[in-house]
Amino acid sequence: MTLTAHFLQPLAVVLEVFGVGVIMAGVALAAIGFARDWRREGVEAAYPRGRANLGRGILLGLEVLIGADIIATIVSPLSWESVGLLGLVVLIRTFLSFSLEAEIDGEWPWRRRRREDASAPAAASPDAGYRGPRR
Repeated sequence: MTLTAHFLQPLAVVLEVFGVGVIMAGVALAAIGFARDWRREGVEAAYPRGRANLGRGILLGLEVLIGADIIATIVSPLSWESVGLLGLVVLIRTFLSFSLEAEIDGEWPWRRRRREDASAPAAASPDAGYRGPRR
């Protein structure tokens, strides 16, 4: 094992533990916030906010875990099997992250961008008034 591997392997484990800790903290904070909002405003107002907060905690934890997987794969002996497994894990976690983000925002990212572009004033665009090259 190289010197780099000796340093990176424990780092990958620390990141995995940290990622799980982020998810657990996100679940705890979302539950506390949900209980507080439920008491103050009722379940109808608390549920969407609690669900979004829970999704944010899971999303952040998944992103940390993807980083840990990448580091762990760099350290391990490379084979087609390990690279394929990393690709599959990253694909699954990326899909989960994408789905969670869509759930939190309540719309697909491309729809949000279209809506934001449509509501942005034309003067704010860096290309406002651009008519092409002069001839």
